[in-house]
Amino acid sequence: MADGEGATNVVVDTLRPVKKLHCSEAVKVKICGITNIEDAIAAAEGGADAIGFVFYDKSPRYVTPQEVTAIVKELPPFITTVGVFVNEKEDVIKEKMAQSGLDVVQLHGDETPQMCGAYSRVIKAFRVREFMDLSVLANYKVQAYLLDTYDDNAYGGTGKLFNWDVAVEAKQFGRIVLAGGLNIENVRDAVRWVGPYAVDVSSAVEETKRKKNHYKIKAFIEEAKSG
Repeated sequence: MADGEGATNVVVDTLRPVKKLHCSEAVKVKICGITNIEDAIAAAEGGADAIGFVFYDKSPRYVTPQEVTAIVKELPPFITTVGVFVNEKEDVIKEKMAQSGLDVVQLHGDETPQMCGAYSRVIKAFRVREFMDLSVLANYKVQAYLLDTYDDNAYGGTGKLFNWDVAVEAKQFGRIVLAGGLNIENVRDAVRWVGPYAVDVSSAVEETKRKKNHYKIKAFIEEAKSG
């Protein structure tokens, strides 16, 4: 699953030729919006590095700490687990993370730099608008920045692309997790173009909002890691 504003033109041009501009050694893959054990195991066995659980109650992929705990217990030991929150209170986030036994906090709303500093490992999401001042990223001392496509009606999971050149420029501020509109057909090109630390996918590997397509999960991971 996967905020911003300012001065960089991010009009999408999906017809441009793709060439390998950046080295993309060992790109990580996060499968987000997991809601059940079967999908979690399929992601892990398919080669995912991380799995995301959405604690935003307005999301169709919302899960409870109890559901997440049951899923996490079935995972292999070296899979990173991520809790996704949107404009949630700090104490609620800490409580749900502790209850679920997750590794990394992902803040996908309008959280401040100060709030991000409350957690040992955090990913801050920014939704890329038509124009965005990337200097805002420098205010956030986090382990990675997730760039997703802006949408008036959703905090991520829209399946829409943004201009990848924005992500290339954002790399000067730290690790970039590329999200927004990635799928089996374009993720290899995205990895070659941007050279991100990681890619993040949810809707493009789904059968429904709460059920993943296991073939698509495996194919997406293979394409991303072959970039």
